[in-house]
Amino acid sequence: MEPGPFTIGVEEEFLVVDADTGAIRPDGPALLPAARDRLGEDVHPELHPSQLETNTPVGETLGEVRAALSRLRSVLATTLAGAGCRLAATGTHPFSSWREDPEINPEYERLEREYQQLAREQVICGGHVHIGIDDPELAIAVVNHVGPWLSPIVALAANSPFWSGCDTGYASYRTELWRRWPTAGTPVPFADRAEYEAVVEALFRTGSIDDHARIYWDVRPSAKFPTVEFRVADVGMTVDDTVMMAGLVRGLAVAAARERGPVGGAAGVAARVRPELVRAATWRAARYGISADLIDVMAGTVVPARELIGRLLERLRPV
Repeated sequence: MEPGPFTIGVEEEFLVVDADTGAIRPDGPALLPAARDRLGEDVHPELHPSQLETNTPVGETLGEVRAALSRLRSVLATTLAGAGCRLAATGTHPFSSWREDPEINPEYERLEREYQQLAREQVICGGHVHIGIDDPELAIAVVNHVGPWLSPIVALAANSPFWSGCDTGYASYRTELWRRWPTAGTPVPFADRAEYEAVVEALFRTGSIDDHARIYWDVRPSAKFPTVEFRVADVGMTVDDTVMMAGLVRGLAVAAARERGPVGGAAGVAARVRPELVRAATWRAARYGISADLIDVMAGTVVPARELIGRLLERLRPV
């Protein structure tokens, strides 16, 4: 029997913007009660008042995920429209500066005290996908194995070329802003679950994080759910974009689970990929999206984006 259940849950972060001007509006906390009247606990505040987040119920199929995403976006957009606002599905705002929303929501004030300007500028939106994996050791094996394949996901999901009114030259500038955090990036493969937990505990013990859930790696075991969470993507501009991303990362998780080696060999082939090359591949994906060559970290070569994505699809097609 194949381990699993490889269910899917999606978190989407959005910007609240003025319906007439398109500028960001820090009205999220004021709008949250009305949104929760309609969506319950499926809508949440985020770091800044100009942001809101939705969470889909756990789904087994991409059809279920699509239906949930469509419902959440539609109901939340309707709620915002009643207050003269709109929902913006973009990784960064095209022209509003973070200075227009420098405040931090109360539940995140400790982050601002510790990280200061990083937190103030973090008016960005991602799309996160949780894949259900019950076995803690299998979750670590999946985290290890998918790392070399995350850069094409970054490229395909890129949706943040602008920052404070400037064309940044990046397809996903949100990726670069996010990677400034001390626990961001793709983790080096772990020997097993015990090593992973020891690293997280050391980060907590040294004051590097204030909570065991405050791990911002590109992929991680969730601290709250029996899932592996993928965190590399900009929020999708459309439901189709998010469904695509959810399907690809679930495929990655299933493929990684099937390739898992014997107990004690969780790191597998990913351990032989240099982290410097993985970081460079992510940067290149954020810089160019699918418009230029990308790095195949397994082969150590540069190939056209279409070719690398083709290799990814070839790897995932059996699952």
